[in-house]
Amino acid sequence: MVIVSLVPEIAVNEIGSYAGGLGILEGDKFLGASKLKLDYIVISFFYRKGYINYRIHKILGLKPRLAAVFYDKPREILEKLRKEQDLYVNVKNKQVCVTPWVYEKSTAKLILLEVSKPRWFRRAIDKLYIEKSESEKIYKWILFAKAAAKYIKERIGLDKVDVIDIQEAYAALIIFALPEYRNFRLITHTPGPWGHPRISAKIVRSEFALDIKVEENSITKLALERVAKAFAVSKKHYETCIKKLFPEFASKFSYVTNGVSEDRWRHNKIKELISNKKSYENISPEDLWRTHLEIKNELMHLITKYYKPRLEIDSSVPIIVWCRRLTKYKRPYFVIKFIEEIGRDLNVLFVVGGRSHPADADGLRYAKKFLELTQKYDNVVFIHDYDIQKAQLILSGGDIHLFTPFPGWEACGTSYMKAAVNGVPTLSSKDGGAVEMIVDGLNGWFFGLNIDEFIDISDDSKAKEIDKVEFDEFSSKLLKIIKTYGTYEYKLTSLNALRTSSIYSIERVLNEYYGEYIMKNKFNRS
Repeated sequence: MVIVSLVPEIAVNEIGSYAGGLGILEGDKFLGASKLKLDYIVISFFYRKGYINYRIHKILGLKPRLAAVFYDKPREILEKLRKEQDLYVNVKNKQVCVTPWVYEKSTAKLILLEVSKPRWFRRAIDKLYIEKSESEKIYKWILFAKAAAKYIKERIGLDKVDVIDIQEAYAALIIFALPEYRNFRLITHTPGPWGHPRISAKIVRSEFALDIKVEENSITKLALERVAKAFAVSKKHYETCIKKLFPEFASKFSYVTNGVSEDRWRHNKIKELISNKKSYENISPEDLWRTHLEIKNELMHLITKYYKPRLEIDSSVPIIVWCRRLTKYKRPYFVIKFIEEIGRDLNVLFVVGGRSHPADADGLRYAKKFLELTQKYDNVVFIHDYDIQKAQLILSGGDIHLFTPFPGWEACGTSYMKAAVNGVPTLSSKDGGAVEMIVDGLNGWFFGLNIDEFIDISDDSKAKEIDKVEFDEFSSKLLKIIKTYGTYEYKLTSLNALRTSSIYSIERVLNEYYGEYIMKNKFNRS
């Protein structure tokens, strides 16, 4: 019996990485499933041209380009994949040829679906989250639903599938392509409106020969009518957003707070320290401090080699990190404002970074502002080409990690988890999974308000009022933390972050999602 996960993107180091948190989370789950020997099959698209990256042009500033990892190392990547026989499905009354590529790790399998022809459809599928129109976007996910359904029926067998988990709304069109299947579950990873796209009844009728009552409806709602269960990805996401956005489906919902793969995100030096000491409890604050400084030196080498070769910095200077997808609700403007008002004159180093969707005007504006800051101030470094490999070093080598989403808008977040598994504490707003896992002053710090309603951040008056209150506390708290850097108080907070990090384990997440299936499989194998 197998578990199937349908996801728009997945980031696996060996075969390249794509856009954001969802793909990295699914990659962590894939690694965790292989470790637990789960029969776990992930189905996603093969995006040969990848997502957007940016290069710095001396005159024009930031210039976008497709981040095509595949084109950099095509032979090396294809050698890790096994090509299967083509599938054929009909979309828009055209026959579409889909080639499945398979990557295996222990008992886990990743199926990447690539469009071979027609050429115009292949061009639409080559890029992740980048489409010419809403129509192109919808038909992209109709193709995904039909191809995934055919693969499940013909290559896996519906009778062998324990459960099909749908990651986000676009993948949920599978419910129309497999109407005979009953054990679907929907996992929604965002509270924002972009996570709940709409589809017309006319398209559903023409592509799936099914009728829906409302002429245009939310894909999420259509899925919730048909799935057996649904999940939010943190307690706050469930209580603040999901129960209020979809009250009629509250009985179907529960939540599983996200986690991270320690194998992937914990630095080897921290792994060695834990192995040598046998237990977290045997590690002293000074043990962790010495190990952290070794990792920090690696980060400083990266910064001075690739980003600021003339930068002179030593280990006594705290490194403050704000790196993630650049968009408004993550509030990069908090660290921007802090740097401009106070931070530029402090003996600290700010490492900021991330990528913005090319159609996100706010995100592009923040990226340009980060570039301006790094060109203007010696103590600011902008990682414009932020990716998994750089994140692994930055989140383990930084000293103070910042997590600043507008309350209610971050479904869970995992950057603070990746930092904590390396003993790096986070200053966080009271949002996402952080509210379940950080204890203020013990293993990290909080700032801001306890807000239990979903606030539209386009409502400038209310959002600005909240931002003003929260920034003042953020600024005050960060200054206090900087003053403690290197003291016993700071070192103990770092150690407590490491000691409590087992709650972030991706194995915990998989057991919460699939405990009954894990036990069933163990019984069947015995």
